[in-house]
Amino acid sequence: MPDLNLLIALDVLLEEGSVARAARRLQLSPSAMSRTLQRLRDATGDPLLVRAGRGLLPTPRAVALREQVKGLVQAAEQVLRPAALLDPAQVSRRFVLLCSDGFVENFGPPLLDRLRQAAPGIRLDFLPKVDRDTRARHESEIDLETAVVGRLPAQQLRVRALFRDRFVGVVSQSHPLASGEVTLARYLACEHVADSRHGMGNEPVDRALQAQGASRRIVTSVGGFAAALALARHSGLVATVPERHSGNLQQGMFAFALPLALPPFTVSMLWHGRLEGDPVHQWLRAQLLSVCQDTPPSLPVGP
Repeated sequence: MPDLNLLIALDVLLEEGSVARAARRLQLSPSAMSRTLQRLRDATGDPLLVRAGRGLLPTPRAVALREQVKGLVQAAEQVLRPAALLDPAQVSRRFVLLCSDGFVENFGPPLLDRLRQAAPGIRLDFLPKVDRDTRARHESEIDLETAVVGRLPAQQLRVRALFRDRFVGVVSQSHPLASGEVTLARYLACEHVADSRHGMGNEPVDRALQAQGASRRIVTSVGGFAAALALARHSGLVATVPERHSGNLQQGMFAFALPLALPPFTVSMLWHGRLEGDPVHQWLRAQLLSVCQDTPPSLPVGP
């Protein structure tokens, strides 16, 4: 395997035209520099530099190699130099964010606004979550994911909390629960729409009810919070949804605190460890975190 350090030596020799001056620049002894020149001659099969009076003149082969060698040395120096400060406006790149429709609805617009203003060359595509295996099937194309991390993630994944959320009940403004105190008995007496997706869903709500020997009267189920809220808006059903995830979708509806002792949960972003040190990815993560922290719940929770 060739010794790539010889390229640096050849670049300096061709610039200086002198073994002594090249030795000083490379902090070598003249004899060590002479041995390096001999190694270069052996490797290339050409004298490269020949004596002419008190100096050395490059051979035609050396002249032909000069610019190529300099370019290789400069490229190597660029690779080994610390990354320059990032200018997002100069970046042209595509990212994929795996998230729920509710997350896109609430946090997508302000996030895209930031990208358009600060990094117009960055394209962000939102990939919907279908089931638990979505990440495994799309690992190679996912740059970021938002999720409730119920257990320690795979070792190669990194996690950062984005915000805290909680389940709330949401009904139309004309629904009986939109007035008066929402007690557990009134909540259970209503008809409910449930989220049938794997993962977060409404499972914590139903587990909490089961612990009290109670259950909701579920008359239909859908595949997401947006669909649940759409049915609740027009059919008199109660939707139980994450407050911040579905905030914008609740406009014109009545939201209330659940009559259940349910702890809040944390929504986090996840990414593969191979992207940890990527400066553009770091910048995108910072924007996502800032947007989530700057976006409060869309509606106050009713009494």
